[in-house]
Amino acid sequence: MQLFLIIFSTIIIFATLIPLIKKEYWVFRIFEYPRLQKLVANLLCIVLWAVFPSSNTIINTVFLILLAINAIYIIYLILPFTRIWKKQVLTITKEINGNGISLMIANVYQDNTNYKGCLNEISKVNPDIVLLLETGLKWEMETKILDKDFPYTIKAPLDNTYGMLLYSKLPLEDGSVKFLVEDEIPSIHTIVVLPNEKRIQLYAVHPTPPVPTENPTSMERDKELLLIADLAKDSQIPVIVIGDLNDVAWSFTTKLFLKMSGLLDPRRGRGFFNTFNAHYPFFRFPLDHAFISVDLKLKKIKRLNNFNSDHFPMFISLQYEEKAKLQQEGFEPDADDIATANEKKQAV
Repeated sequence: MQLFLIIFSTIIIFATLIPLIKKEYWVFRIFEYPRLQKLVANLLCIVLWAVFPSSNTIINTVFLILLAINAIYIIYLILPFTRIWKKQVLTITKEINGNGISLMIANVYQDNTNYKGCLNEISKVNPDIVLLLETGLKWEMETKILDKDFPYTIKAPLDNTYGMLLYSKLPLEDGSVKFLVEDEIPSIHTIVVLPNEKRIQLYAVHPTPPVPTENPTSMERDKELLLIADLAKDSQIPVIVIGDLNDVAWSFTTKLFLKMSGLLDPRRGRGFFNTFNAHYPFFRFPLDHAFISVDLKLKKIKRLNNFNSDHFPMFISLQYEEKAKLQQEGFEPDADDIATANEKKQAV
């Protein structure tokens, strides 16, 4: 039992420390994902050391101290995504007619055939905009019925698990499908016109994840996100970035993206809203996101029901308020952040 505890404790501490190494190779980045899981395992390990203490008092004390420090550090990292933390995005206090926009983001899982379940979820929340990811030609055909209620569309169906379908009830302007980093990985760029004629720049993204079966490094993902960050920073109108970023809300890259873009994360101060993996409750992470500019406030954010995908859909409702930029602020990049971002954008 003692050998098991030593190995188990070492793995947990190692899994917490390895993401501090800012390398793009997947083995460094993948350990950023299971933050809550690491905390549970860490606390379990402390209990086991207490129940089955080592005959060697020094070993027992050293591991208990290390695990306690590790647990405190993980809790510190988790707190910004709990309700006891300050909200980065404020909740609206009064609805302003014509200033609202609601969006649903759903990674449908390309091989999933529960098209009806997807359409039912869309019908229940009745969003202004729907983004469906991992949509091939079959998904385009089976969701074509949405064209009736969502007359404005931008479609990039691909059978490589990176297809995108964007449906909108609100008018779209300057819509295009771009391939910023990889030839077969699209992103959708368009302007959404609100009922009050206010325009919002929308970016829909789905970069590749840093996993051995897809991409051994996070280089392409990081570069795409930071290129979108530049576009968001330079935009003269409010910005919303949505999609499956294949990155957790608390990762180094996501925070760097927020710093470089000036965008805000509605999750901060509200909860994890884990969307993947829908089939395994203990192994869930927040991979599907909506990041917004400082002149937008939150009306509602909600994780929706799964329809046989490996992702839960997300729903977010927002309101444009010009005065919001005086009440909210994002992260500011320092010189090291800017240098790191520039280096990542030049990679690949």
